Amino acid sequence: MTDLPVLKGENVLLRKPIPKDIEDRLLIGKPTEYVKMTGGDTRNLGVYTRAKAQSWYDNVCNHPCAWMIEYEGRCIGVARLNIITDDNKASYSVGIFDFKVINMGLGTEVTKLVLKFCFDVLDLHRVELRVLEYNSRAIKCYENCGFITEGVEREGAYIEDFYHSYVIMGILKREYEKLYKQ
Repeated sequence: MTDLPVLKGENVLLRKPIPKDIEDRLLIGKPTEYVKMTGGDTRNLGVYTRAKAQSWYDNVCNHPCAWMIEYEGRCIGVARLNIITDDNKASYSVGIFDFKVINMGLGTEVTKLVLKFCFDVLDLHRVELRVLEYNSRAIKCYENCGFITEGVEREGAYIEDFYHSYVIMGILKREYEKLYKQ
């Protein structure tokens, strides 16, 4: 999708990348907690360089369906959809890397904006995701948005010398409509 719409919430704006996002990301870097919750290795993080911030930015720019999450005029994260047209569904991911704004409901607001786009604009049948079992904050966010736990991918992630499981969650259009269209 080349022309993604801007999605505006009460506190956040989901928009295309702009060059200033590189500076915002460089200032925040790659916090240990963010790396852990997204399944990365926290043992040797090193310095978050301008080259790494540029690579991150380029990756988001090249993704067919990704928004930067803007809060109070700065980029704090990314929301992405991988759309599977044959099955009329999408896989969703969101990452807020600025841990100064965690626990403010911004992830929930972002997720609700993306679900509205998925079901009301794209007319998808289903949105699904995988989340690490120990990321209880994210699981609670997804549950608050209407996602239902559908299963567990047992020990599907090898992180820092240990296996961890993924929780598989999904929401169907009819479930979304029941929650949000009453």
